[in-house]
Amino acid sequence: MHKKFTLMSGFTLIELMVAVAIAGILISVGYPAYQGVIKSGYRKSAQSDLMAFAAAMERHHAGNFTYKGAGAGGSDTGKPGVFASWSPASEPASEKRYNLTIVSATGVDYEIKASPVSGSTQAGDGDIYYFSDGRKGWDENNSGGLDGSEYCWSC
Repeated sequence: MHKKFTLMSGFTLIELMVAVAIAGILISVGYPAYQGVIKSGYRKSAQSDLMAFAAAMERHHAGNFTYKGAGAGGSDTGKPGVFASWSPASEPASEKRYNLTIVSATGVDYEIKASPVSGSTQAGDGDIYYFSDGRKGWDENNSGGLDGSEYCWSC
């Protein structure tokens, strides 16, 4: 006599629970790394916009023989008048991650910065600075100023 074996297809509840648990572990490990990559990408975009902003400051200086008056309305500080006031400058202002400002502008030098917009993915990431003498800084620890070790963009 031959017994007939039937093969049942499908997964048991335990097998499904194990698969979901493994997926959950992978996601919990991968998501923070993904968020870090996103933050870093927007920071790099702000750095690029600061360099373009610096070029606009240099063009202003070439035409006026001073960095003064590069702000909105001819001011020496605050919102720039020679470049977009947000980053990424290639996106609409409603999508901005950083506010670009002129910290100081004199006849011979300037300091500009990108500050993270609160409520955006960049909130708490620290200000990014560029100086007319080529120095760069990133307030990595978000202390409100640059420490000696923070005069770089890749600290």
